[in-house]
Amino acid sequence: MSSHTVSLYSDSDILVVDKAAGILTIADRWDPVAPTIFEELGRSLGEAEAKNLLVVHRLDKDTSGLLVLAKNAETHKVLSKAFESREVVKVYHALVRGEPEWKETLCDYPLRPDGDKLHRTIIDAGHGKPSASEFRLIASFGPYSLIEARPRTGRTHQIRVHLAALGFPIVADPLYGDGKALYLSSFKKKWRGDEYAERPLMARTALHARSLAFAHPRGGEALSFEAPYPKDFKASVAQLEKR
Repeated sequence: MSSHTVSLYSDSDILVVDKAAGILTIADRWDPVAPTIFEELGRSLGEAEAKNLLVVHRLDKDTSGLLVLAKNAETHKVLSKAFESREVVKVYHALVRGEPEWKETLCDYPLRPDGDKLHRTIIDAGHGKPSASEFRLIASFGPYSLIEARPRTGRTHQIRVHLAALGFPIVADPLYGDGKALYLSSFKKKWRGDEYAERPLMARTALHARSLAFAHPRGGEALSFEAPYPKDFKASVAQLEKR
């Protein structure tokens, strides 16, 4: 897992970063002491500059990858509208449990956030908001698969809920899966290591915001960014490919 967030692009209007897993986009009322993106960026950019950044969209705490932040109110307004009107192309990669029979599929179950006692997003045909996620099978590794996700809408935990509903929960997802970490011993034949000393390949929800494409909020220039896999995701995929 990457230990810190990396700035990828910056101008007078926007900042694009590769967020590390384990960092909140904004403060969480359920975990008030957890570190946020603003604290991290304050150390690298300076507290004054970080304090003025505005959140346009969010990534879950355990999700790594691309995040764009606005540097002024006008940019925030334009980018927020672009996200809402689906003008921003977002692509995620997820390691899931199971092997889909499909190569591509669309999941459009309506979703309602904070729908149960665990504050999870739930599928609710009567009161849920319209939601849609496109999925593509990138590779299968027997009991695990690598999936590309393109959310058409931006509901809370949308990709995680939709994949779980299709029968392919994301590896190590504590809310919508079994929360179990991925270990080499769980899939490598003739593994002879010490199970008590083994460290997990993936111990957090295995979701990575892989790429973002959008028009610059001021000049309209087409921008696209790609975030490489962090260490844990890269190692997990590499070991599964060897299988």
